[in-house]
Amino acid sequence: MRIPFDDKVWSGRSDDDEPGDTRRIFNQVVPFRDASCIESDAPVIVGFGSDEGVRRNQGRIGAAHAPRELRRVLAGLPAKTSMGVLADAGDVVCDDGDLEGAQAELASVVSDVLASGGRPLVFGGGHEVAWGTYSGLRLHQDRVAVAASAGGISKFPPTTAPRKLLVVNFDAHFDLRQKRPANSGTPFDQIASDCAERGVPFNYACFGISDLGNTGSLFAHAERLGVRYVLDIDMQEPQLPQRLDDLQQLLDSADDIYLTIDLDVLPAATAPGVSAPAALGVPLSVVEAMVQRVRASGKLRAADIAEYNPSLDQDKRTARAAARLAYRLL
Repeated sequence: MRIPFDDKVWSGRSDDDEPGDTRRIFNQVVPFRDASCIESDAPVIVGFGSDEGVRRNQGRIGAAHAPRELRRVLAGLPAKTSMGVLADAGDVVCDDGDLEGAQAELASVVSDVLASGGRPLVFGGGHEVAWGTYSGLRLHQDRVAVAASAGGISKFPPTTAPRKLLVVNFDAHFDLRQKRPANSGTPFDQIASDCAERGVPFNYACFGISDLGNTGSLFAHAERLGVRYVLDIDMQEPQLPQRLDDLQQLLDSADDIYLTIDLDVLPAATAPGVSAPAALGVPLSVVEAMVQRVRASGKLRAADIAEYNPSLDQDKRTARAAARLAYRLL
């Protein structure tokens, strides 16, 4: 089900009586319609209100309410001079158990945003959002290929070889479960299967993996699929320079990047409002620096933020961390 743009959620403090630039993000938000309302590569917020994948994965539900709450926190952050408008495409909601239908609807919205020249920033929802976002990116690329073969004009020029997509995930878990029907723990196995069907490489890098949060079976499956991963113990602040170098090598080898952030990669003290809080986790400063490196590559095509559960949050700590990361992607 689609829920249209709601301007009531975009509100906040006004400092109009102060000198200088006092704009905040809520002052910059417009409803997304088509390419006429945004500049090229402008961010477009898309909400994905879903608990179904977490429920199927035996997790703690509540993430379906995340998109609205994340908008509320993001709304009050300052709008910098370089920022243009921020478009909002509304929400896709899964409230009837039809996760597959909701993911297909999200894919359609993401594809439409990409076709307009925008850059989708999806607020989940459980990490089942990843299959919807990825599917939207592939749907758009398929449409571009069809248009190119028909002599159309596209942002991505036709080539003889498929564009190399890199999936970058900040997560304590691989989310490579092979169980079906799909859930919040299966999206990257679904992506791997899709890549195999398409005959393209599965380029998946996961930063922040917990050795205590993944079974031996999941580590073995990751090895079989050629997943590049870094454990949380090697993602602390002293290791940041090396991790940035590792990330840059991956970015340099890719044409397009899909970035996905599962908030359970952060320490529980920073992000208590998730289904599976991390005992160790990766410091927010490390994740933020690496997210900014992805954004600076100029290759980011779509991103999402997953697993925020407002019902489990304390003092909006998780929401503030998520909004900070979202801000770096604007």
